[in-house]
Amino acid sequence: MDKKLLEIKDLRISFPTTRGILEVVRGVSFSVGKEKIGIVGESGSGKSTTGRAILKLNPRSAIIKAQKMCFNDIDLLAASEHQMRSIRGKRISMILQDPKYSLNPLMRIGKQIMEAYRIHYRVSKMEAWERTISVLESVHIRDPERIMRLFPHEISGGMGQRVMIAMMLIPKPDLIIADEPTSALDVTVRCKVLAILDELVTKSGAGLIFISHDLNLIADFCDRVLVMYAGRILEELPARDLSRACHPYTKALLQSLPQLDKPVGVLSVPERNPDWLHGPTIVNGVEGTYHDQL
Repeated sequence: MDKKLLEIKDLRISFPTTRGILEVVRGVSFSVGKEKIGIVGESGSGKSTTGRAILKLNPRSAIIKAQKMCFNDIDLLAASEHQMRSIRGKRISMILQDPKYSLNPLMRIGKQIMEAYRIHYRVSKMEAWERTISVLESVHIRDPERIMRLFPHEISGGMGQRVMIAMMLIPKPDLIIADEPTSALDVTVRCKVLAILDELVTKSGAGLIFISHDLNLIADFCDRVLVMYAGRILEELPARDLSRACHPYTKALLQSLPQLDKPVGVLSVPERNPDWLHGPTIVNGVEGTYHDQL
């Protein structure tokens, strides 16, 4: 793997409740280089909370602690809000779930993308306009000047997805966090969007954290996979080896997937084991502490 862009060690995230402090991310550790890393797990496993913590986008009530959370030698935990504003979007971009609805419905698409560029770079409107046309063309949008003059409600879901990808890529970030970016799209459009994202990430040499429920998608699209359960990483392995996972939870997730060549009446439901909350993480088929792998 190339030089690490992001290093996280023993990340813990808690929220105050009426019954006391609730820890929702428990000792998560991983690193990201110029690669595509997938984070999978059931709803509530802590995937999105972990992704948002990197940019400090969790609610103000969140209590975030870590032995280390560095991006290109920048200590994200110690970074001020002023420093984070210079990192968000420019150095690290995030594509949120159902991104079409993350667009401002009252602003034309072109103005929103130009704003994402000009907030980080001192350029003229003409230069920003030309750069916006270029980035829209890079996500395979035909007639970009016409699209720039439209409002978000005037475009399809797939087009909105491409617009959001263009907006996140226009500042040329080093790391992209994509949180369920294709969950609201049909299969055909999803494949096209993933192909575009793969092409752009490869060309720019950026790192990608891809958060998803879809094990098959992660196996085909990513280089490495982190499997999360109840705020912990239970297993880390190359994406190509996902079908040969060792942890019983990962195996159970795979067994719950429908298979066209092996139809069954009722799909299995993964069983939970309380010991998983305290047991060792399996890294590349070997039990141990993930901290030792960093």
